[in-house]
Amino acid sequence: MRISDVLRVKGAAVATVEPTATVAELIAALADHNVGALVVLDGQRVIGIVSERDVVRKLHADGEALMHSRVSEIMTKDVYTCAPDDTVDSLAEAMTQRRVRHMPVVDPDGSLAGIVSIGDVVKSRISQLESDREQLESYIAHG
Repeated sequence: MRISDVLRVKGAAVATVEPTATVAELIAALADHNVGALVVLDGQRVIGIVSERDVVRKLHADGEALMHSRVSEIMTKDVYTCAPDDTVDSLAEAMTQRRVRHMPVVDPDGSLAGIVSIGDVVKSRISQLESDREQLESYIAHG
């Protein structure tokens, strides 16, 4: 199964934030969209990603002053991305090795095509296993 298949099922909508937004605005957007991370865009180009974990760690270090900081100050700038043609298995491996829970999907032209979370990967793999099981049961029953 490919990442494009996952996006076809879950949709390609991505919650984003500008690098100039404040952390207070970021937190509101995370809550409003009910997501764990937002992609940071400069135009259509991915320049970062920021997660609830990033906020919590910086809040612990900086206290309430963090709320007035800019997203660009706390975002992860070295963003791992994947392509729509990548496989779910390769993405699962990359997410595990790199210890990331969200990966933006970027088209060959560099534009944002979607985002895949570790939960999306798990759901996809479970769906594939269920499909394989059904095919095996059918083969055994009619074999």
